Amino acid sequence: PPASIARCKHRRSLTPIPPAATGSKATDMAGPMEQFALKVLKPLTVAGFDASFTNSSLWMAIAVTAIAIFLFVGTAKPQLVPGRMQAAVEYLYDFVQGMLDENVGPKGRRFTPILFSLFIFVLVCNLLGLIPWVGAFTPTSHIAVTLGLAMLVFAIVLIVGFASHGLHFFSLFWPKDTFLPLAMFVAAIEFLSFLSRPFTLAIRLFANMTAGHVLLKVFGTFVVTLGSFGALPYVFGVLPLAVNVALSALEVLIAVVQAYVFALLASIYLNDAINLH
Repeated sequence: PPASIARCKHRRSLTPIPPAATGSKATDMAGPMEQFALKVLKPLTVAGFDASFTNSSLWMAIAVTAIAIFLFVGTAKPQLVPGRMQAAVEYLYDFVQGMLDENVGPKGRRFTPILFSLFIFVLVCNLLGLIPWVGAFTPTSHIAVTLGLAMLVFAIVLIVGFASHGLHFFSLFWPKDTFLPLAMFVAAIEFLSFLSRPFTLAIRLFANMTAGHVLLKVFGTFVVTLGSFGALPYVFGVLPLAVNVALSALEVLIAVVQAYVFALLASIYLNDAINLH
């Protein structure tokens, strides 16, 4: 009957079309910012605060585990003629110690362990996020992580500064032999600049890691989208693929450079706390 036919047409019109039937692969792909989304793996509340174990927590734990294994294997059986792992550990430690010697002087050597820990943690977190096909996450692409590390550096600088010089530490902001009104103006600028250090340190690392991963995702999308054009997939897909390979190599370099810059700036800030100018 006409009424039943009309009902059938109405049902068919309400039936959702599956994504595969639309023929569009690009619409099914995740956006470039989705890779930074925090996913709760184990809900946990401590004293009313959310302390859930997330994918960021997981990859930071993986980073700490990888560092512990690397250091243990490299230092478990020290030899006069070091093997590869021992040489790698010694090279990284000497690299950080040389950075402190250059920027702080002999007094800075006692801070080598803490600066080495920060450097290798940032380095490994940066590199782990570049591992493909395993759902890798980059903890240093989140401002909360980088700001936490930067605030740790800032706290160490304050503790060392006041412990070493007391209230004389405030002389760091006061320019010597300067006209009083001008000196007060410069001191205010220097003080605000000092307070901004943890934020600039955190934002620099966070922004560089985030921007690099967004670029990789965007060009990876181009590879899939342009490579799906019917008869010419290799013609349209090869260029963004080549760019993505080059960007991946560049991201490895950026991961190393950003860990170095973080440690370098931390050593310069320590120099201000130890050797007042």
